[in-house]
Amino acid sequence: MATETRTLRIAMNGITGRMGYRQHLLRSILPIRDAGGLLLEDGSRVLIEPILVGRNEAKLRELAELHKVSEWSTDLDAVIADPSVDVVFDASMTSLRAETLRKAMRSGKHVFTEKPTAETLDEAIELARIGRETGVTAGVVHDKLYLPGLVKLRRLVDEGFFGRILSIRGEFGYWVFEGDVQPAQRPSWNYRKEDGGGMTTDMFCHWNYVLEGIIGKVKSVNALTATHIPTRWDEAGQPYTATADDASYGIFELETPGGDAVVGQINSSWAVRVYRDELVEFQVDGTHGSAVAGLTKCVAQHRAHTPKPVWNPDLPVTESFRSQWQEVPANQDLDNGFKLQWEEFLRDVLAGREHRYGLLSAARGVQLAELGLQSNAERRTIEIPEIVL
Repeated sequence: MATETRTLRIAMNGITGRMGYRQHLLRSILPIRDAGGLLLEDGSRVLIEPILVGRNEAKLRELAELHKVSEWSTDLDAVIADPSVDVVFDASMTSLRAETLRKAMRSGKHVFTEKPTAETLDEAIELARIGRETGVTAGVVHDKLYLPGLVKLRRLVDEGFFGRILSIRGEFGYWVFEGDVQPAQRPSWNYRKEDGGGMTTDMFCHWNYVLEGIIGKVKSVNALTATHIPTRWDEAGQPYTATADDASYGIFELETPGGDAVVGQINSSWAVRVYRDELVEFQVDGTHGSAVAGLTKCVAQHRAHTPKPVWNPDLPVTESFRSQWQEVPANQDLDNGFKLQWEEFLRDVLAGREHRYGLLSAARGVQLAELGLQSNAERRTIEIPEIVL
């Protein structure tokens, strides 16, 4: 007897943007669709049907034709109200996101969203409350925890490789061209505070879930922000004043699940030239060993294999410090991080359960960004209170 095949219809808002198109449509949803849908534990498949949503009709039509997507719309409200739509995904501007998520959840739609979920902590908490009240499955993109490098790093933590963890240090960023001579690699709104831009707002919500996912709860923050490049050029080639920070330097107090205190430090900058193996790297140091992880690679050095350098400024260094580290094997095939989380989220939707990275986690990210900016303004360390819904 033939069984009816279920189809999940996913409205993808902001799909013409860089992240929405490249990571979520091109590298996640379309591969799932083209593979015959989502493979479930019982061996059955659920088909995936994207609906492209945005404000530029010409771009939407072009993408729909290019990727053989049958539906697209510039009317977000109508798509949200459509009873046949199961999931609303949002990758639009931060300033528009809270209202989109609010409408979608109150219409009974499951939501999956980029970060930050809102411009203020109050809004982010409100969204988490709406998610709980409506009972929908809500997921927030925590892509970095699905990257091969951080998967390996987390495995080392779980296996007790580090002993007592002492610190985690992160370096992130690259040079974003001003836009006058060479085109900028990021949209101009990223550098306008009034449009929701800013390094702290953008990246501290990432660092919160990375620190939580690798080490433990963030207990305090001390941040210093900067606008290193005061004038940039927009997409039309016109100069504008950068009103948002393009770099943020943070120190965090963390607590492991076992109660150990850990020091965190992350430098984030769009005004730095890269001298490291990857665009983001995290180093964890512990009493028994250390490891450095990027997007894909992770290397480690155990206590038993740690050399004993001697400081002598009068002689050139002859040791090859990098060669003294051992690469951590993947031990499994790891797909695109965005795609992996999409698959996990959609399985949670089908099972009617909460997604492990939900709107409360996102609210903590918004909280860290907000308190980071407050720390910078007041030049002090700020304790992070528990969010209670």
